[in-house]
Amino acid sequence: MTAPLEISFARLDAAPASTLAVLAGQELAFSPTVQSLNTKAQGLLLKAAEAASFKGKQKSAIEILAPQKLDCQRVVLLGAGNAAEHSDSDWATLGGYALGQITARKTTEASLVAEVAGAGVKPDVLAANLAFGALLRHYTFKKYKKKGESNGNGEGGNNGNGGDKKANGDTLEKLVVHCADPDKARAAFEAKRAVADGIHFARDLVNEPANVLGPVEFADRVKELERLGLEVEILDDEALTALGMNTLLSVSVGSARPARVAVMQWNGAKSKRAKPLAFIGKGVVFDTGGISIKPSAGMEDMKGDMGGAAAVTGLMYALAARKAPVNAVGLIGLVENMPSGTATRPGDIVTSMSGQTVEILNTDAEGRLVLADVLWYAQERFKPRFVIDLATLTGAIMVALGKDFAGLFANDDKLADQLLAASKATGEKVWRMPLDKSYDKLIDSRNADVKNIGGRWGGACTAAAFIGRFIKKDMPWAHLDIAGTAMDAPKSEISTSWASGWGVQLLDRLVADNFEKAEKS
Repeated sequence: MTAPLEISFARLDAAPASTLAVLAGQELAFSPTVQSLNTKAQGLLLKAAEAASFKGKQKSAIEILAPQKLDCQRVVLLGAGNAAEHSDSDWATLGGYALGQITARKTTEASLVAEVAGAGVKPDVLAANLAFGALLRHYTFKKYKKKGESNGNGEGGNNGNGGDKKANGDTLEKLVVHCADPDKARAAFEAKRAVADGIHFARDLVNEPANVLGPVEFADRVKELERLGLEVEILDDEALTALGMNTLLSVSVGSARPARVAVMQWNGAKSKRAKPLAFIGKGVVFDTGGISIKPSAGMEDMKGDMGGAAAVTGLMYALAARKAPVNAVGLIGLVENMPSGTATRPGDIVTSMSGQTVEILNTDAEGRLVLADVLWYAQERFKPRFVIDLATLTGAIMVALGKDFAGLFANDDKLADQLLAASKATGEKVWRMPLDKSYDKLIDSRNADVKNIGGRWGGACTAAAFIGRFIKKDMPWAHLDIAGTAMDAPKSEISTSWASGWGVQLLDRLVADNFEKAEKS
């Protein structure tokens, strides 16, 4: 839904575009290229910085118009802070900030000098990360804005965080990243572009209104990803009934729109027989709560209750687009939860695909019912190396962690540590939460094998305990409760959209850092 941004790479001495953005470290630590520009402009950059009390502090910027002796209309001087301490995610954030500052000005083409004094990273990696952050920041969702560009609230127009889009149509179309080795930077950026495209795809899915994106329409969009080399299989109502996915179907039975399960396979490992990595997503395209109906205030946000499914789809997009040397499967359960004469009632008991009976005491605790059957099916069919599920599952996780962290529950310390390391590397924050027998006892039912709620306290933990009932013995498993991070999350320099695409980066990094090298050998 976003107007394309052409990103290219050029030498440091190549002629710049009309808008030139350059970086300065703290205390005005200029790189050799910026020092040369300053000298050519007869010290203008340093003079302007001193006059504006600009010290190179991170997320600070000044603009210099019509700089003498320089072949550009303006220079935007950006603070990079303490460059020696920056991680990959810090550089991406700076790239997003740079794009925000560039697009706050009237320009269709711009140059960004990817060189910072004291940066403790290879020049090509620095350039690729800056470009990655810029591409993420460029995303907007304006598909349904027919009357003008700006609505003043951050969606479909100026987003209030740097003014990314101008109402008069003067939008940035081309960004040239100047660096020491353009060829290496271009190669490093290609994999990151694939991840960015996966994030954009996930954001588009979450941003779509539910009247446009139902279970069938979502499945159709997944099917289109066969163009990337994914194998995609769509299971319809008849197939789901035959498989015994009754907990999933208990959610969709009140809706006129049928359920779907989409199965995506990427076979990129050298050995096609290598066990796949399995990622499972909750895809409730709209959640009214069913018979246990939600309050009307804020219910419109429940179009985003498929953020887990969107993240899994975005991940599979990224793995296929960058030809990751692993075998991976992504499965998403797609349903709509509606109240009607055919809807599941509180107190109903259904038999899951695993054979366990489930007493449904609250039809608004529906995501775990979807995951129960899809997780079991994934384990039965694919016998994966591990399973990770993502779900906008509970409001309780936001009470515990706010909206900056996702809750991480895991039965395997190694998998949990790998996710925590990927979190630190990408800036997609997770916090490990407890799995304990005390929570498991709270979901014992007097009428069935398990009930789908555990009472008032520890709602995120009892939800995880419920899902754990459908994980096979000795299967490494992690559950990510992303209710606070997938939609209406805090805005950042690389995400100004209502839908964040959270989880794509995290899981792609998990795969790249821990499983790809082994598969290449």
